[in-house]
Amino acid sequence: MRSAAAPASVHVRAPGKINVFLAVGDVHDDGYHSLATVFQAVSLYEDVIATASPDFTVSVSGPDVDPATVPLDDRNLAVRAAKILAMATGYPGGVHLEIRKSVPVAGGMGGGSADAAAALVACDALWGTGLSSQRMHELAARLGADVPFALHGGTAVGTGRGDHLTPALAPGRFDWVLVLSDQGLSTPQIYRQLDEYRLEHGALADDPPESLDVPPAVLQALRSGDARALAEVVFNDLQVAALQDRPDLERVLAAGAEAGALAGLVSGSGPTIALLCASADDARRVQDECEERGLRALHVHSAVPGARIIA
Repeated sequence: MRSAAAPASVHVRAPGKINVFLAVGDVHDDGYHSLATVFQAVSLYEDVIATASPDFTVSVSGPDVDPATVPLDDRNLAVRAAKILAMATGYPGGVHLEIRKSVPVAGGMGGGSADAAAALVACDALWGTGLSSQRMHELAARLGADVPFALHGGTAVGTGRGDHLTPALAPGRFDWVLVLSDQGLSTPQIYRQLDEYRLEHGALADDPPESLDVPPAVLQALRSGDARALAEVVFNDLQVAALQDRPDLERVLAAGAEAGALAGLVSGSGPTIALLCASADDARRVQDECEERGLRALHVHSAVPGARIIA
């Protein structure tokens, strides 16, 4: 039961992410792949406002949201997060979730995962369930590989399905230009295409490390805060599949390089392109040049905190 002092609503903000390194292993019987990745949370956010309600309902808004692409039922990851929390804690009521989206839908930046993480934090505060960080992480992992990271934010190494997190030291700031796409990509479809590519070619795509460990050079570059060092080691195993599905993204990567970005890669399963820049000033110049070419570009930085209550 909610006490008389319980808040009428709770506003939580959670970040999108990029994978500065992503190696994908073989598919397992459960349909998931082994991963070794480095997440960084970026300054592009999802906002979720949870309000007490007898039922579980959701509304979604945002500048680029196509209502047809965001489910408003139990397929919505934020709704599933709220229901899992209610079931785990015995909470008898429901919640209305107002989701204000800024992270691209189906853009490879974990927007839906950020919504789920924000819903967990918001409902925990709204209902006064007071779960420990460990228990919240366990519930988040049941929702998807990226949800635990959206809870924690910052920089982290992800192994297993990506949900076994180890914080990584990255004290500096990295500036990125994100080039957005009008059409999303299906994460399951990109993984299937990667599997097919590997079957056809008889090898792991792009020859990633034989083991699924994050190379020391990646962690050293993050610790140093040196964007040029990081540019030498950014990597995404899913990129070959994303570019097969969307060959136009090759032109975006080339445009980023011509504009002065240090490195570019497909973000997660795509189609968002993340361009690493030497500084904030350089990022603004790259953004301007991308926009002059007719591309939709945003300047963001990493790393930022995970899901947080907004006063």
